[in-house]
Amino acid sequence: MNWSVTYKDAKQNVFLDPIVKSINWSGDIKQAARKLVVELSNTGDLRDLYMLFEKGAELRLILNEKQELFRGVLFADQINSQGQMTLTAYDENIYLTKSKDTKIFRNQSASAIIKRLCNEFSINVGEIHDTGYVIPKMVFRDKTLFEMMIMALTETQKQNGQHFLITSKEGKLQLLARKEQKGKWVLENGVNLLDASYSQSIEETKTQIKVVGEDAKKKEISVSVKDGELTQRYGVMQHLEKPDQNMTKSQMDQRAKQLLKDLGTIDDQARIECLGIPDVISGSCVYVKESVTGILGGFYISADEHRFENGSHTMSVTLSATDDIPKMDYKEEKGR
Repeated sequence: MNWSVTYKDAKQNVFLDPIVKSINWSGDIKQAARKLVVELSNTGDLRDLYMLFEKGAELRLILNEKQELFRGVLFADQINSQGQMTLTAYDENIYLTKSKDTKIFRNQSASAIIKRLCNEFSINVGEIHDTGYVIPKMVFRDKTLFEMMIMALTETQKQNGQHFLITSKEGKLQLLARKEQKGKWVLENGVNLLDASYSQSIEETKTQIKVVGEDAKKKEISVSVKDGELTQRYGVMQHLEKPDQNMTKSQMDQRAKQLLKDLGTIDDQARIECLGIPDVISGSCVYVKESVTGILGGFYISADEHRFENGSHTMSVTLSATDDIPKMDYKEEKGR
């Protein structure tokens, strides 16, 4: 496999390969943007630089001269007296974290909210999947665009169980529905797996859910559901949900059941070091077989870090047994 890094500004569009020493390409489902860090040697005589770099210019990471893995904006650079330089770029979704605003949305789905925000802040969009659930009202005060989007998606997931992921492709924001996946890639000790660690925890597990709210007449209503088997094994651990908008008893019951499904799980996490696979990034799924730790089965990638240096490609990935997506609970902020 051949890896190339290109740099483009108003005056030039060049391959940096002859001066690149290493590449670090990483992402995390909890972060708005993927990151590219390129280390290079920008001098041959310790006096003159090969080239100058401009903040705001474009960096791309390309596989085999045709597959674009990353396209982003140069945000920072650093150089020492030996001409050793580091370039740091983020994909276009970084702009979701660079603007704050105060907004009120009424009777709009999360996908409609995301489209509106992108239009208002001149963010290019690609494929946007319909999130379905129409949220009665959302009030945001001094929130970043990313916070607004994630809160809207979290509210949607609580109600209908649908998972969506914000990502970037070829410079455009994508909102994609998360579907059941099978591990296309197998990570196995003795084959491509170099190191592994594994942990389980019930610290965030909930065995019963109580949803408390008001109906249209301001009368308090509540719904409770529990998992008898989990309660017997781990004891009573209740999550209390107080939706900001009025809901019918049927809607509350739907939300309680969905929350129990999402929160009645054991946190199951692993960290894997292995030979690099370009398609294994945050949001994808792999099958792991590791005999000592007992890791066996399909896992979702929640964070990844790919390293390219001296002709080798290795990666570190964080795995989760559950389909983790960024979550941010919404609470309406009253007037100040």
